[in-house]
Amino acid sequence: MALLDFLNRGKDDDAPKVAPVLPRDIYAAGKLELADTIAPAALKVSSKEIELGEKVSRTFYTISYPRYLTDSWFTPIINLDKVFDVSIFIHPMDTADALKNFQKKVAEVQSQISDRESKGLVRDPLLDTAYQDLETLRDNLQQAQEKLFDVGLYMTLYANSKEELDKIEGDVRGILDSKLVYTKPALFEQEQGFRSTLPVAMDELEVHNKLNSAPLSSIFPFVSFDLSSDRGILYGINRHNASLILFDRFSLENYNSVVFAKSGSGKSYAVKLEILRSLMFDTDVIVIDPEREYEYLAQATGGRLFNISLSSEHHINPFDLPFVKEDEEPSDILRSNIINLVGLFRIMLGGLSPEEDAIVDRAISETYALKDITGDANFNGMEPPLLSDFENVLSGMEGSQSLVTRLTKYTRGTWAGFLNRPTNVDINKQFIVFSVRDMEDELKPVAMYIVTHFIWNAVRAELKKRLLIIDEAWWMMKSEDTASFLYSLAKRGRKYYLGLATITQDVEDFLRSPYGRPILTNSSIQLLLKQSPTTIDVLKETFNLTDEEKFLLLESGVGEGLFFAGLKHVAIKIVASYTEDQIITSDPSQLLAIKREKQRQEMEKDV
Repeated sequence: MALLDFLNRGKDDDAPKVAPVLPRDIYAAGKLELADTIAPAALKVSSKEIELGEKVSRTFYTISYPRYLTDSWFTPIINLDKVFDVSIFIHPMDTADALKNFQKKVAEVQSQISDRESKGLVRDPLLDTAYQDLETLRDNLQQAQEKLFDVGLYMTLYANSKEELDKIEGDVRGILDSKLVYTKPALFEQEQGFRSTLPVAMDELEVHNKLNSAPLSSIFPFVSFDLSSDRGILYGINRHNASLILFDRFSLENYNSVVFAKSGSGKSYAVKLEILRSLMFDTDVIVIDPEREYEYLAQATGGRLFNISLSSEHHINPFDLPFVKEDEEPSDILRSNIINLVGLFRIMLGGLSPEEDAIVDRAISETYALKDITGDANFNGMEPPLLSDFENVLSGMEGSQSLVTRLTKYTRGTWAGFLNRPTNVDINKQFIVFSVRDMEDELKPVAMYIVTHFIWNAVRAELKKRLLIIDEAWWMMKSEDTASFLYSLAKRGRKYYLGLATITQDVEDFLRSPYGRPILTNSSIQLLLKQSPTTIDVLKETFNLTDEEKFLLLESGVGEGLFFAGLKHVAIKIVASYTEDQIITSDPSQLLAIKREKQRQEMEKDV
């Protein structure tokens, strides 16, 4: 059956009908109309359901309501994670006619009560209650405090098979039965029921219940889970009701976020989209990129990419000092910097014994003292020492032979070009990317620690709205010192208008760290995309997920999952415009297509 034929059935004969379009007509015309595009391949109508191409639908109508309808009684149905349509038809009744009918009904009930009294029967509570309700409603109608309506409430459920449809029907009717709202399937009226729930304002079932204003308002359908604010960027679409998820992370109690997802589920895509939209709101963005995924985005937005590797021309001196503000003591800043450097040397040298820890601490202080950098005076603008200076000081200290031997590879060995140079990195741009893809895996935690420390010094020096993205953060969670520093950024970032976004696919390693859960606790926004069965139980326990939410994460597509903001969360779908997608995509097939298109355009220019 053609869709237009199906829609035309049941209309008045005098009403204009849309002519059905046959396949041969489409072929002859050489084009498709809108109705041809949205129509299913075929329709099969039976007594209890309709087969719509590959889908099956079933329509229900309500037949009775309880005496009282509580607020939001319909909310569990609206928020059900199923595909269905709801139509509510409200037909106002004339108050004068309603009062005449009420007068007859009141007289009838009053007569029954009087008859029972004359016979000496025990009073009937049902009759007394009905009489009181009728009198109350009649008074409200006469005083124009209430109006009366004929209300039809219909629902059409959709599924992939009849078995699935039966299960959904049981869930829906079970919820409604528990609230004393009873429904019936539209037997032999599935056509009329389906058309009645289409957005064409046709009430063909005409199964109505009389409701006054108060209970009618309790059916208010726009109560599905919503998570949005009046300002911010678009994070995605609410999968419950297709509303927009708009949020400004800088309006929450802290500005941090975490993203957990398995590889290939769209976590970097989602973060790139946030970066692109944040840049339009004058937010400075800095990314630590382990896989060089953000290079094209930096080029497209006029940002700057720094490649951190052993052979790179970009260098960061770990002995750089933070800027001392007027309200800060130089001794406190120097002491904090020395503590961070000791943590760095623990990572670089494969751990330190208590004796070695003390030696390194003293050697750092003496290295700074060689450059006249002490806590007694402001050292802003002074030239910091290099790693080779530290090595010279360390070699002259008793018990430092092992430390010097392990340090040699960073000062004179194969890794010397990485650390033993003055800083030549300028991050005076709105979008900055530090790529550590070409750094050896053994040195990646060291590089990420040094870069993060350098960024933190820049953040403290000048107050700006900034977002720091750390992709594949599990690299930093492998070491207690790097994890501790990351946690300190999460705690202290708000004071300096810094939002920290950590992204990881290795959820278990991240949460196994003693700093993993504290970082999570200090993040107002959490995004969970598609998960693997090996990690889902950990996330279910951590985020107190329901079974439905657990299976939602297991079965989600790319860019789909759960979005948490504060105490609320909703199902989200990440969406991007065509232009945004071309800028941020990391799909190899799309990147190859873009590359070929550029080559083709260059060849055409040459010709």
